[in-house]
Amino acid sequence: MPAPLASPDDPVGLLRPRIQQALDAFLDGQRELLGAASPQTLPLVDAAAAFLSGGKRLRPTFCYWGWRAAGGSPSDEALVTAGAALELFQASALVHDDLIDASDTRRGLPSVHRRFATLHRDAGWQGDPDAFGAAAAILLGDMLLAWSAEVFDQATVPGERLRAARTVFDRMRTEVGGGQYLDMLEQVSGGGLPGGQADRARTVIRYKSAGYSVQHPLVIGGALAGAPEPLLASYRRFGLALGEAFQLRDDVLGVFGDPDRTGKPTGDDLREGKRTLLVAYALERATPAQAALVSARLGDPSLDLDGVTALRSVLVDTGALDRVEALVTDLVTDAHSTLDTADVTDDGRKALSQLIELTTERTH
Repeated sequence: MPAPLASPDDPVGLLRPRIQQALDAFLDGQRELLGAASPQTLPLVDAAAAFLSGGKRLRPTFCYWGWRAAGGSPSDEALVTAGAALELFQASALVHDDLIDASDTRRGLPSVHRRFATLHRDAGWQGDPDAFGAAAAILLGDMLLAWSAEVFDQATVPGERLRAARTVFDRMRTEVGGGQYLDMLEQVSGGGLPGGQADRARTVIRYKSAGYSVQHPLVIGGALAGAPEPLLASYRRFGLALGEAFQLRDDVLGVFGDPDRTGKPTGDDLREGKRTLLVAYALERATPAQAALVSARLGDPSLDLDGVTALRSVLVDTGALDRVEALVTDLVTDAHSTLDTADVTDDGRKALSQLIELTTERTH
């Protein structure tokens, strides 16, 4: 009998290398297909391969344990296929997100649009290197999105289960697009849209991140295993709470984290002008001077270390950081309580409990 892909004591286990193998094999096929058209297209595949190399494999892990906690086989290859599809979708979202945010790096390497701008400059081609890099990133992001569906449909499970999971997969991709648009609106409006800024920030988190980071992968795994609706409902509640906590932790690290751990320059989220819940909470209690500082410096692409330090001080002094940390604690408690009452396998319960801690650990 094949070895389990993961265990409760090692929730990621063999998933990481097996999914990497699946991605490499798929990209080899795309390299052959595109190379037959023209070798000049191969930098697209090379960029995809570099982008898909490594990573935490968080979404495939939740998909696997959504399957396994519902009684699915510990070694089924269908979960490798579904996990690879989730990684392709995440790569698509991140390529486009980096372009929208004008981010220079991703995981310590040049972002895709910067990579292709450099290719243009080094080759001495005509026109604007940055415009070329942006166009190439759009194309590659679109290709990764299409590839995610292509791979997902190759998962070898009974047709009705695949169709049920594909419905969730498609909803996830739509929600991320809507969440990204809402995130853009927050930045260009300066937080001046109708409704409470904190409520809007949490809506962005749920649609842009929490759903596709934890909730939907978990439900996809359950649907692939044929889980009953009561269990899928527990997955949705657990996944939303944990997914939001995970993104809030990421937002904190984006401001206060160590660049060696986050893979992004210090204060990059502040330079990009991200209207996170941290910022919303700070503005609720800011003095006029503090609010003026946030208005003047948040979103400044030339923000230096002194500016980062000043904005960090506002987030701390207004109590915004403490409030976000308290919310993370409440969401983690909700995730644990939901898991405690869910009808899952013992191995699934243990692994998902471990994953709560792994995805929300405090490292700043």
